[in-house]
Amino acid sequence: MIEAIQQKATVISEKIISYRQHLHAHPELSFHEYETSAFIKSKLDEIGVAWKAVAGTGVLAIIKGELSSDKVIALRADMDALPITEANQCAYTSTNPGVMHACGHDFHTASLLGTAEILQSLRHAFGGQIKLLFQPAEEVLPGGALQMIAEGVLKDPVPSAVIGQHVSPFLEAGKIAVRKGMFMASMDELFVTVRGKGGHGAQPHRNIDPVMIAAQMLVSLQQLVSRNANPSMPTVLSFGKVIANGAINVIPDEVYIEGTFRTMNEDWRNEAHQRMKTMAEGIAQSMGGSCEFNINRGYPFLVNNTDVTDHVTASAAAYLGSNNVTEAEIWMAAEDFARYSQQVPSCFYLLGTGNQQKGINSSLHTSTFDVDEDVLVNSMGLMAWVAVKALV
Repeated sequence: MIEAIQQKATVISEKIISYRQHLHAHPELSFHEYETSAFIKSKLDEIGVAWKAVAGTGVLAIIKGELSSDKVIALRADMDALPITEANQCAYTSTNPGVMHACGHDFHTASLLGTAEILQSLRHAFGGQIKLLFQPAEEVLPGGALQMIAEGVLKDPVPSAVIGQHVSPFLEAGKIAVRKGMFMASMDELFVTVRGKGGHGAQPHRNIDPVMIAAQMLVSLQQLVSRNANPSMPTVLSFGKVIANGAINVIPDEVYIEGTFRTMNEDWRNEAHQRMKTMAEGIAQSMGGSCEFNINRGYPFLVNNTDVTDHVTASAAAYLGSNNVTEAEIWMAAEDFARYSQQVPSCFYLLGTGNQQKGINSSLHTSTFDVDEDVLVNSMGLMAWVAVKALV
């Protein structure tokens, strides 16, 4: 079966690369993946795979093996792009100004289309069902996975496992990295408004300076990580946007701040939320101002089921060679694949797409991000093999 999958993957690899390049050149933002969705449906139609629309622009496809089995497995790919202006100059550069596939979702989608074609051509050799989840809106809260689940993609029938992948520019092309248990963090968005009383910069005694309040608050909040969080529990608190719209001699009335909080324990997450609000409001009040501290609760932590991860690891070693399978480190990024992992035993792994010799080494979410497309042949074949083995 491995040889049959590898042979089919090789035959269609150039076509799947062209799919990825088309998707990369025509990126669409979250929940607006209309052309992407239409493209996916057309390619599924061409290979005779049944599908239905879900979650607006999402697509649920099902491949049924012809042998007798009641086992079910699900494979997931995300579809949306980011609001980034692409700096790359190539044949498939984004044609949608200000929008770019800077996170590899074009690769994920093309790869799953390739996996679908492989599985459809070999359906006589396995039993059971394989659900293909082409998911919109991974990049924005509350995320497309929540809506996909609400519309029943994990029901009728219930899959025994959900498997997904994410490209990694820091992992050598052709390798994968897998981790059991806690893998990726929860993610919450923080929106803070500090209010004071603005006025002339030469008369600070007549004002309530929200800039100084905000500065004290930002420094003090880091105590949540350094002094309140258990050192064994990964925790990240970062603020990336601070707007104090005054001038060299003008103290503004308010300061606006945005940040993110990430961790891997729900009890500590809930406690930290309350501590942040209490601390921020207390500091503002003690300095004569006020604070509005809003938390947009995001994705939960992503946990890889031990049995499913063992299966993926063993299958990958057989398909790629054990020297191409490594252990992933904890990653404090967040992924709404976590929604599936909270519902069904799941495994989310990293696929190496970096290639120093080709100059492909830019980070995710940057204007120069790209992937080594030659990896697609292994990517789609591996996922097909993992799925077939899971149905045995």
